[in-house]
Amino acid sequence: MNTNLPIVFQNLRPEIVWKHFATLCAIPRPSKGEARLRDHLRAWAVARGLATEVDAAGNMVVRKPASAGCESTPGVVVQAHLDMVCQANADTPHDFARDPIEPALRDGWLRAERTTLGADNGIGVALALAVLEDAGLAHGPVEALFTVDEETGMGGARGLGKDMLKGRLLLNLDTEEWGRFYAGCAGGVNVRARRPGRAEALPGGQTLLRVDARGLRGGHSGLNIHEGRGNAIKRLVRALRAIERRWPMRLVSLRGGTARNALPREATAVLAVPFGAEAGVAGLLADLQATFRDELAGIDEGITLSGAPCAADGAPRVMARADQAAWLAALHAAPQGVRRMSLRAPGVAETSDNLGIVDLAPERGECCFMVRSLIDSAGEELAEEIASLFRLSGSDTEISGAYPGWTPNPASLLLALCRDVYRGTFGGEPATEVVHAGLECGIIGGKYPEMDMISFGPTIHGAHAPGEMVETRSVEDCWRLLREILAALAKNHRKDG
Repeated sequence: MNTNLPIVFQNLRPEIVWKHFATLCAIPRPSKGEARLRDHLRAWAVARGLATEVDAAGNMVVRKPASAGCESTPGVVVQAHLDMVCQANADTPHDFARDPIEPALRDGWLRAERTTLGADNGIGVALALAVLEDAGLAHGPVEALFTVDEETGMGGARGLGKDMLKGRLLLNLDTEEWGRFYAGCAGGVNVRARRPGRAEALPGGQTLLRVDARGLRGGHSGLNIHEGRGNAIKRLVRALRAIERRWPMRLVSLRGGTARNALPREATAVLAVPFGAEAGVAGLLADLQATFRDELAGIDEGITLSGAPCAADGAPRVMARADQAAWLAALHAAPQGVRRMSLRAPGVAETSDNLGIVDLAPERGECCFMVRSLIDSAGEELAEEIASLFRLSGSDTEISGAYPGWTPNPASLLLALCRDVYRGTFGGEPATEVVHAGLECGIIGGKYPEMDMISFGPTIHGAHAPGEMVETRSVEDCWRLLREILAALAKNHRKDG
């Protein structure tokens, strides 16, 4: 037992993996803020005599020479991204740029109680670091590729140089279901709508209320979108329109969500209603809460709607009626969730979108969607539909950040080897799937078209939401599989073989 580790990690196995994840929990690593962690890892690698390279985008490659007798083995790239999705409950004062993650161990799962854990993709990073450290591994030349800015647009993979990597086999460690090999993934694109507004004085005879939609599970907008989980922004907009139909409501602000690729768990509006309407609004919210819980039964019935008086901040201003009408109508009409299930990969969503962020104030407003699709043209079309809707309301729209999907290669020799190793190591048959989430493999494959790629990883639940957890046993199994794959590649190409 390593007593230098935080106590929550001291009995976890394999220690060589968990000690690195403990480091990742201690050093903040939001998207676009990975430099401190990258510099720490670079110093760690240099101290062990490993060559490192950092490109203009901020990605880092660490190179480990082949073990003795394996010099002729094809080079393997072990890849993971350094950044994490930063989500916390509204009542949790966590600064992801400064505060460490505080994990807890319960019933075989390591979790963060009120924030994201960063197992996505911190466990992948820890596994890659363990490969670099383990002197007992049999392996050919290894390149550990640590990318940046994956969660906010895959900026690191986009900026990866075409001459950065020498290996032509890639093991992506960003999968969240143990026992499955991913051989393809969705592409994605962002849609943002903005428009200026005209602020007006608070009408006389009105009082301010704060209305909250909370208690939803949130989650990953790719992995969980097909489950029909609630979207706090969409539910709150629906409530606001119901209030608007009964009282002369004026909107002061509407905010919800913090990441385009996370299902919004919470949203808040400040609104003005006539004096004396407070009890009626409370009753309407109670009725809607019951309706929403019935509609979301079995998946997100924990939703709560609440309203309470709130104090004015200075001289309160409200949105002009035309701005309010345009925003609420467009947000209400905007699609959310699965557009179409795949005919090529049964049981997998083909095309979907997520309204991830909204921020409205009297003087201006904006919202952001993330569209995903296994068919790039279908994703582009849905993005154009959303943009067209908001253009009708007079908003400026931007479609950006498009990245390609990863097309499966049924003839992949690496996939065949990985499946054989899994059978020989664990028994049973591993699943081979296409995932609706985005992986960097599609972008990397575009830069290195000869690269043979596969993705796998441990079981992670609740990625992109507070309460994210990773199954510790699956991490141990994943490390064993990774070691065996590297050994099998080396054995198949030994000089003496």
